[in-house]
Amino acid sequence: MLKVVIIGYGEMFTNLIAGTLDSGSKIVGVLRKDTIKYHPIWKKVRDVLNPSTEYNYIKSYSLPEIQAKGVNTKKFKTELLKLNPDIILVGSWGEKISKEIYDLPRIAAINAHPSLLPEYRGPNPYFWVIRNQEQVSGVTFHLIDKGLDTGAILAQEEIKIYPSDTGKSLKSRTVLAARGVVCELLKSLSEDVIIPLTQREDKASYYSHPCDLELDFSKTAEENEALVRAIHPWGETYFYHNNTCLAVSKAEVGENQTKYTEAGTVTNADGKTIEVLCGDNKVLKMYVNLYKKYDRPFTKNYIKREVKIGQQLLQQSCPE
Repeated sequence: MLKVVIIGYGEMFTNLIAGTLDSGSKIVGVLRKDTIKYHPIWKKVRDVLNPSTEYNYIKSYSLPEIQAKGVNTKKFKTELLKLNPDIILVGSWGEKISKEIYDLPRIAAINAHPSLLPEYRGPNPYFWVIRNQEQVSGVTFHLIDKGLDTGAILAQEEIKIYPSDTGKSLKSRTVLAARGVVCELLKSLSEDVIIPLTQREDKASYYSHPCDLELDFSKTAEENEALVRAIHPWGETYFYHNNTCLAVSKAEVGENQTKYTEAGTVTNADGKTIEVLCGDNKVLKMYVNLYKKYDRPFTKNYIKREVKIGQQLLQQSCPE
């Protein structure tokens, strides 16, 4: 029976726990984000008054928690030496793990990355694959090394991206797939030798945190609609009407049935939506709110009073 330490937060963390238990392996320790984020007293208060999903998962399976303020601390190293794990599993973690730590487990330190590596290295590939209108994504389990998502691949599974997918829905399917993949991977590691596959650097791509969320109506309606879906639920896209910034929560693509031909032209507007012609001569119907939260109750009045059919919208600077 493999002894496993799991590090992480969120849905990937809980699904790695579930997959590890499914495999019959023993979880000898877990480190969750709240442990390093909050003072111990405040963390205990939160765990009582507003327990996180991770905490509930840990408690429901009576898993031993590692009390360390980071993965590269002396405390964490000392705990690992005591636990003597065969495997360290990482699922969603902000710290880069040092060689001193990833060399400690008997077999390997393994990261779960939500893309088909070597493509889409870096944070939040859920956003980037939808924004770039990819047809497939995936989950990759790879050895941790000195790079960022560069280690040799142990297992992968492809995941189809649907036209209706948001960042949230793709993430939910990806972490669920990770549960099955890690279960089979751990079973294989306990019974056989897996030969890691070196990543091809000529196929590699890296994307940083989501940025540039302003809609560009000179692009196609599909490109803009993909951006709206990609950032949900972590943020909102936006555009400017004159000097007023409007946030977009949802968008739909439709055919242009108006007399207008120039991209950026307002073709219709009501109390909740504004329709704008895009560079491919298709219309983007957007469900909008005034960008500033305290202004949002006045959105309907603003659209009725200020937005006129035939107006041109121009790109401006990112809102503060």
